[in-house]
Amino acid sequence: MGAGGERRPPFQRSPIPPKKTGMSLFPELDVPPSDRLFFGIFPEPAVAETIAGRARDLKGRLSLSGAPLTPDRFHVTLHHIGDYAGLPRGIVAQALEAGAAVATTSAPFDVTFDKAASFNNRGNNPFVLQGGEGLVDLHGFQKALGLAMAHAGLGKQVARQFNPHVTLLYDRGLAPETAVEPVSWPVSEFVLIHSLLGQTRHIVLGRWELTG
Repeated sequence: MGAGGERRPPFQRSPIPPKKTGMSLFPELDVPPSDRLFFGIFPEPAVAETIAGRARDLKGRLSLSGAPLTPDRFHVTLHHIGDYAGLPRGIVAQALEAGAAVATTSAPFDVTFDKAASFNNRGNNPFVLQGGEGLVDLHGFQKALGLAMAHAGLGKQVARQFNPHVTLLYDRGLAPETAVEPVSWPVSEFVLIHSLLGQTRHIVLGRWELTG
């Protein structure tokens, strides 16, 4: 349960399947990635609904045509660990180690998003919430998590640049940077997510409270 008795987003949990490898002695038989791993933070349901309202308002104001994402999909990606053909058990174990390590040394913090803009992605353009000074502590936490990942053997998966955002929708057009009524929430936990590509399904592999 979240703060105030609210329910958390309906993540699905499942056991980690047997390890598969994306490598093959016969490259022509390789299959495309089907599984994504990332660390992220998700707003509480009430905040996610507020973000959905901002998305609907901005879509109308800026004449965008893309459908807003559902509230349970709003999140900030901290580190994209990679896309794989099957779930790599070794990398999952390293990510779990990193998550547990940083949770005990990091205190809760607040985030504030107060502007929106499009990223140019050749036609499938994400329209996102962004922020400035209200994301300073988020930058610090993301860096600390990256150091824990490197210590756990995931140095190659650490994001070298971090542009924190919440994707609201995807659109063919590009919208200019626009000020929005600030959206804030307290971050007291983060998660390791297994995303099934093409299925819009997020499975929680690890969840940690910030207790530092």
